[in-house]
Amino acid sequence: MGWLYKHRAGMGGFDTPKAYLDNQLTWERENDETGTFEGCRVIRSVSTTGAYYAAVQRYGPNNQTHAISAVICLVRWNPKAADGLLFGYKDMDENSGPVEAGCPRSILEELGPTSHPYALDWRNRCYRQLRLKERKIADGDMIRLPEPMKFTDGTEHAEFRVTKRGAKIELSTPDGRGRFRISRLMERRFEVVPPKRAPRTFFPATP
Repeated sequence: MGWLYKHRAGMGGFDTPKAYLDNQLTWERENDETGTFEGCRVIRSVSTTGAYYAAVQRYGPNNQTHAISAVICLVRWNPKAADGLLFGYKDMDENSGPVEAGCPRSILEELGPTSHPYALDWRNRCYRQLRLKERKIADGDMIRLPEPMKFTDGTEHAEFRVTKRGAKIELSTPDGRGRFRISRLMERRFEVVPPKRAPRTFFPATP
């Protein structure tokens, strides 16, 4: 499915993408083919920069419920859009094998069991991404990328010294030269280089 764009009037009175999408995923109706009742509800949802993630559950008559699954929407939100199309989204479920794998842990932990290979792959990628993001680095740490990265000044570096300024992370060369920033650093693969220990000095025993 492609992107859908909406004017403010097309958002049904909802002020945010999250509120609109929560409403879209909450419904009850009669199946035209089978004549049976079915519905869908949002168990939990989270809106992040550029994406919306929801744990949803479908249900049928007599309180029959299905396993909770994930819905992912890519989101574009620009309240000042010149053409008035301030909100765009592209929706898919986890069985479609979404590329976007930044689902928060709070959503993943709500999901029920699945055997669908695309859904399993997506969940595994999300958990791998979380493990990368949840790593801890301290001010003064040395980190090493798997391969050197080229910067706009033409230099290439693989090892950096970390300087933390509040929530921001600045990088310099191991000897303190330069100031570098790497986008989405905590989502990249790197290792923390253990500090070098000074060699121990042994003194001969006094006779």
